[in-house]
Amino acid sequence: MISVSMAFAALALAGAAPAQAKPPVHKPATSEQTAKKKTAPKKAKAAPGKTAPADASAKEAKPAKTVEISVDAARVADWVGSSGDNQSLPYVIVDKPAARAYLYDAEGKLLANAPVLIGKALGDEATPGIGAKSLSEIGPAEKTTPAGRFLAKFGFAAGQQKVLWVDYATSVALHTIPVGNKENRKARMLSPTIDDNRITFGCINVPQAFYKRGVEPLFAKKGGYVYVLPDSTPIEDVFPRLRVQSFVTTTAAAGN
Repeated sequence: MISVSMAFAALALAGAAPAQAKPPVHKPATSEQTAKKKTAPKKAKAAPGKTAPADASAKEAKPAKTVEISVDAARVADWVGSSGDNQSLPYVIVDKPAARAYLYDAEGKLLANAPVLIGKALGDEATPGIGAKSLSEIGPAEKTTPAGRFLAKFGFAAGQQKVLWVDYATSVALHTIPVGNKENRKARMLSPTIDDNRITFGCINVPQAFYKRGVEPLFAKKGGYVYVLPDSTPIEDVFPRLRVQSFVTTTAAAGN
């Protein structure tokens, strides 16, 4: 959570990089196995989007052979892409339960996905008036990342730090891990689990590659939309048009 009324203290924090894991030891392949490996066709799982996206980590963006996406995130992606709800603007889907974000261009093409850090507390609504509080005044239960559909644009937080404001009124922004952080945020982001990805005051922390190579160039001119999936609120209550989308999909399937 970024406080508009004070210096952007949250951006003075950053974490240490995690230790490198030792590569697994593999037995050398036989000539027969090598031949099969070279000739066997590769299989890939189907994923939303028109092309295979890049998986952006805190270190670098690498092409991903498979994209893991939850049922709810896929539903939102299908709805936005088919209905044009993004108004011809780029958009990001933030899957809070999975602690992951998906970046799409204005045409609905999935470009990248990355792990994210989100609000420390479970919850889908922001505390009224929280945008006017200093970070020290925000209680543990108030450190939530609100769910919903937001028109996001770049702007400046206190200290002239440029961020993508997701919801300026509640001081929620999307940005990289703050420099000088003492909460091991980088290690949390890169860990294989998602339990430690809840650490912020409410803001959404994303990797450098995801932010610099994707979000910044796409959202720079006109901004875009950020769809934040809920923790516990029914997803149709957060995105009511999903009810209509389900009906349209069912009707289309019946027609076929």
